[in-house]
Amino acid sequence: MLRTSSAAEANDWAPWYGPLALLIAFIASLITGVVVILVGHLAGSSLAHPTPAVTDIGTVFEEAGFVLTALWVASWIARPRPVQFGLRRPTQARLGRVALVVIGAYVTFLLLSALWTVVVSHGASEKYLVKDVGARAGVLGVLASCLVLCVVAPFCEEFLFRGFIFGALRNWRGPAVGALITGVLFGAIHVGSAPVVDLVPLAIFGVVLCGLRQWSGSLYPGIALHALNNSAALVVTAGWSFVAFLAIFASSLLFIGFVVLRAEDQLQLRLW
Repeated sequence: MLRTSSAAEANDWAPWYGPLALLIAFIASLITGVVVILVGHLAGSSLAHPTPAVTDIGTVFEEAGFVLTALWVASWIARPRPVQFGLRRPTQARLGRVALVVIGAYVTFLLLSALWTVVVSHGASEKYLVKDVGARAGVLGVLASCLVLCVVAPFCEEFLFRGFIFGALRNWRGPAVGALITGVLFGAIHVGSAPVVDLVPLAIFGVVLCGLRQWSGSLYPGIALHALNNSAALVVTAGWSFVAFLAIFASSLLFIGFVVLRAEDQLQLRLW
């Protein structure tokens, strides 16, 4: 059940700020992507089929652009505060209860995705996961793909979609409508990286993440769930073992947690 946001999360962001930020971030990612590909071409990469290293670098720039764009648009009203994006520890329960809710949310998403797969008789997965990011290109390729997909993407995408877009849209018609629109936008942004029929499960995943954000009052459970999903997708697509999944997921959470703690030390803010 979706709950109302706390006073600490209150903001004056117009509802159209969210979709506008996504549009700006998308245009910026296209420009930076072209620049990265051209620079990579000068270093020997193909224009039509960039190397995994070029793809990884381009993805990092794209994801960083999500965060920077959200911060920039949010600053049009006033200097944004971290808590407005959900950068604080969950308010609803202890860590154990949050973990159970995260697992429950993921199981719900898997069941809905499985139902959708049965309806459309389709089992394709995101095509870039293994080949484009270099998950089979040696040790460095594996480490780079894990970093990009399981650390960078979960944090940056949650910051933009659940931290800013959902935060702006729920000011309009409440959290339910905000979650639905945010989910649709989240699915749409994966056009080109996922089969068309997989966009519906991704949109559902986006809605589930919004519900988790609303329930907990924090962005961190959603980041953990996003990292869990990406870790599972990477391992399944690459054909790795369950032990590899556990190692990747645990390492991702530790790395994200380390970054958060470092931010707390530097900014003197309670982010966790």
